[in-house]
Amino acid sequence: MTAETAPRERADLGTYEDICAAASRTTGLTDFGGTDHEEGLRLLVEDLASSEAGLTPVGNYFHRAQVKSALVGRLMTQARFAEFPQHRDVRIERPIFVTGLVRTGTTALHRLLAADPAHQGLETWLTEFPQPRPPRETWEQDPIFTALQGAYQQHHVSNPEFMGIHYMDATSVEECWRVLRQSGKSISFESLAHVPRYSAWLAKQDWRDAYELHRQTLQLIGLNDQGRRWVLKNPSHLVALDALMEVYPDALVVVTHRDPVVAVASGCSLSAEATAGMSTTFVGETIGATQLEMLSRTWRAFGEARERYDPAQFVDVDYRAFVDDPFGTVEGIYDRFGLDWSAAARAEVARIDAESRSGSARPKHAYSLADYGLSEEQVREEF
Repeated sequence: MTAETAPRERADLGTYEDICAAASRTTGLTDFGGTDHEEGLRLLVEDLASSEAGLTPVGNYFHRAQVKSALVGRLMTQARFAEFPQHRDVRIERPIFVTGLVRTGTTALHRLLAADPAHQGLETWLTEFPQPRPPRETWEQDPIFTALQGAYQQHHVSNPEFMGIHYMDATSVEECWRVLRQSGKSISFESLAHVPRYSAWLAKQDWRDAYELHRQTLQLIGLNDQGRRWVLKNPSHLVALDALMEVYPDALVVVTHRDPVVAVASGCSLSAEATAGMSTTFVGETIGATQLEMLSRTWRAFGEARERYDPAQFVDVDYRAFVDDPFGTVEGIYDRFGLDWSAAARAEVARIDAESRSGSARPKHAYSLADYGLSEEQVREEF
């Protein structure tokens, strides 16, 4: 391993106040837009600094960076809100939310739905640093974009196994968790560390404030693209359907389904690969136990909440049917929701689908429930 690819380290995580101060130094900003985010992020930092999290020096650096990134994003978002007050007038109508258990095809389906020129998604770099989306031809001249793109490219060179599980770069349409975490609420934190007190706290929270900020952020990012339908995606939507539907009452929800035995095993593998070398406790059976509990809890919460809403706002997608016929699956979603399946939409979906099937093969993603102390019977019982 060269010095350029060696992981960075810290002797400790630091306190919440310390990380806040670092975020302000980085941005030159101090307005966090209130204090709603503080309870969750403060508890998260305390959990991460505990012996239960078992963070290594590499883990200290990584998780501090995650919390700091949430705070930097919040600071910059508030500054952009003030700079572009007209964002509040942007209308968001019938947005599409793709959700489901991890590893059930949500990423591929999301990217196909976002391919329609009449649609827009959250590009990775804009989830990190929200701003009105600049013209695509200017992105390579933006220092924030180029820095993030370079970091993702280096990450995939250094971590080919992770690339085989979930490929992304600064231009990819990605999940909403980087926006939601600005409110201190995201199941992504539970997927990356053993944080039992934060998990217990999060399970009892009302997510409305997180989704109100989410909506404002979409209004900001889409300021220059008004009239294009939003297509969003995140497993967190499973646990917060009531808040989502309160903030977006006309939302269209696409739910992916896959054998939970496969989904849980693959999700555990994703967590293990993403956090390799970062903790002495978030490994093996601990990953298995925590991820099974979280995934089954969020799935049950979604099922209970879904019964309260109009069935016409939901469509279910089977993973195997989607893999066998991606184009037909997308066409079926358009038909279900009465969306315009235009020639331009068909052409772009076909192009993205063809691109995903061409080029060199990515590293194979191998995983087993036994690696995480789980059995098929345990998983089926929880689901």
